[in-house]
Amino acid sequence: MFDRIATSFTLARSSWDVLRRDKQLLLFPIVSGIGCTLVLASFLIPVGVIASRGGFDGLKNANGNVQLPWWFYVGLFAFYFCNYFVIVFCNAGLISCAIMRFNGETPTLGDGFRAAASRLPQILAWALVSATVGVLLKAVESGHKRVGEIISAVLGTAWTIMTYFVVPVLVVEKVGPFQAVARSLTLLKATWGEALIGNLGLGFFKFLLALPLILLIGLGVALVATSNAAGPLLVVAVAVFAVAALYFLVYLAVASALETIFLSALYQYAAFNTVPSGFETDSMARAFRSSKR
Repeated sequence: MFDRIATSFTLARSSWDVLRRDKQLLLFPIVSGIGCTLVLASFLIPVGVIASRGGFDGLKNANGNVQLPWWFYVGLFAFYFCNYFVIVFCNAGLISCAIMRFNGETPTLGDGFRAAASRLPQILAWALVSATVGVLLKAVESGHKRVGEIISAVLGTAWTIMTYFVVPVLVVEKVGPFQAVARSLTLLKATWGEALIGNLGLGFFKFLLALPLILLIGLGVALVATSNAAGPLLVVAVAVFAVAALYFLVYLAVASALETIFLSALYQYAAFNTVPSGFETDSMARAFRSSKR
């Protein structure tokens, strides 16, 4: 296991090298983040207006707890669908660019979005499936309290593992959502351990990238603790927290892009036995030495 984690860290570093050479790939998670924020706002603002006017008061039972009506799940489904569509569309664009880069091409941002647009039927279908699963898990969680939360968490984790390779499959192989899940399971069996343990190495790499953020937050807290209500140290602390907030936003984009590049590299090697450009042949071979393709 430790050898696999070390190898996966090498693959994560290779993903970082790809991102450093093609920084425009960061724009995909940035656009995704902006899109998801707009989707969230478009749903939260009407809910806030309704709540401020007492629109949810009639939903409370005798104990004062809110009972979720059927239309809540309709709204939740619409939110999930829009959110998943934005995320999958942007991820599809990033995966397309990453695979083009792996094969020696020089993709542009427009190439990625055009590739994603050409897979629009598959993306819409997958957003529909993902939203349905999300609502069902929420219904299980809400209907059985603590037991439901455990069941929902277990089923959600299993679903995440089963669908690990779905988006690359949708992008490259242009199949429907159910065929994509079956294909993802096939690839997962071939890469079992590498695909999952590999994320430990990637997680450690992302932790190293997060260290400056942790230090900035610690410094800001220390400055606040040692300053008076309006002292100069408090001004410095505010500046430190502002830098930390900016670094956090950049970190989210970098971490998301790294995960997608890493996933794309695993998919290309697992599906086509081709080492992506920018990755070491020996590292890929070691990572998949037990795979049966």
